Amino acid sequence: MDVAGQFAELYGYEPQGVWSAPGRVNLIGEYTDFNEGFVMPLALPHTAVAAVARRTDGVLRLHSADIDAPVAELRVDELTPLSKYGQGGWAAYPAGVVWALRDAGHEVSGGADIHLASTVPTGAGLSSSAALEVVTALALNDLYELGLPRPELAVLAQRAENAFVGVPCGVMDQMASACATEGHALHLDCRDLSIRQVPFDLASHGLRLLVVDTRVKHELGDGAYAERRAGCEEGARILGVSHLRDVRYAELPDALAELTDEKVRRYVRHVVSDDHRVEQVIGLLDAGEVRAIGPVLTEGHASLRDDLSISCEELDLVVSAANAAGALGSRMTGGGFGGSAVVLVEEADAEAVTKSVLEAFTTAGHTAPRVFPAIPSAGARRLA
Repeated sequence: MDVAGQFAELYGYEPQGVWSAPGRVNLIGEYTDFNEGFVMPLALPHTAVAAVARRTDGVLRLHSADIDAPVAELRVDELTPLSKYGQGGWAAYPAGVVWALRDAGHEVSGGADIHLASTVPTGAGLSSSAALEVVTALALNDLYELGLPRPELAVLAQRAENAFVGVPCGVMDQMASACATEGHALHLDCRDLSIRQVPFDLASHGLRLLVVDTRVKHELGDGAYAERRAGCEEGARILGVSHLRDVRYAELPDALAELTDEKVRRYVRHVVSDDHRVEQVIGLLDAGEVRAIGPVLTEGHASLRDDLSISCEELDLVVSAANAAGALGSRMTGGGFGGSAVVLVEEADAEAVTKSVLEAFTTAGHTAPRVFPAIPSAGARRLA
């Protein structure tokens, strides 16, 4: 996509640079990030790309090639959390990053002209919003010579989504977009933001990880993320820990016995066990037992479905149809109530498994899902 040419046509002059930031898919570790636990995402080849130039008059102009809307023109010193640009719409995400940088004391008051285009599927649980945030943060970091490291940019992008847009997400999506490397999954400790790049070259093992975008987003998901976050925080309070990450897996039976609220008990069981599943996957990958992570993925789906209650008919159908057709394991990924699933398959079985999933959707009367390989890709970077 020629975002630089589109920028010049739109604004009447050449951009100072072009940057990109990827979407992500999470291999294992769901709803664990805001509990200061462990996650293991990988960056996708799908990216948000931004052509950007610095301004000096305090004006922020935003435009997206993917949205049929005119240029949004704002003043940097008038950006306000949960304003009209903080209540939905794509412009809230880059505008929120400018606000977050300025609120943290970084000099970006001159403004910028930004033109964006993205290939990250929206509504699929693949972090299209984080890609917009991170590409904006990286571009402004470079143009204003702020010198901020990648993890700090990710935290500021998360703050934009939390405080400006009003979505109480954890930091996984932004960290994956900012810090992932090609050919690796990102093992992230969400407490201290320490990262380890774990080799994840499935092709060398004759394997493939498929993403199945169900193209479904149920309204049931509205507010459900915040409700589950509140339930996890209540569980931690009752158990006397700052976050559920502090409950060890071996201590889980005793911890559950202290919880009288069935919903809180289920949420706690999922989070503590999913942290354990991340550790299991790391151990298996380190041992070269890549195929053995399949059952762990399927076990994770059962926990998301039964304990966290964030799956849906379409996601469950992906998992059941794929596993029945010979997949090594599969699970929903992301916030739930629609979105995507990941399916681990033998390379030789990828076509047959994909066909079985598509046929299952047709039989059930669902819209055909989009299926594509998850290729561990590079994180955010300057392109030109």
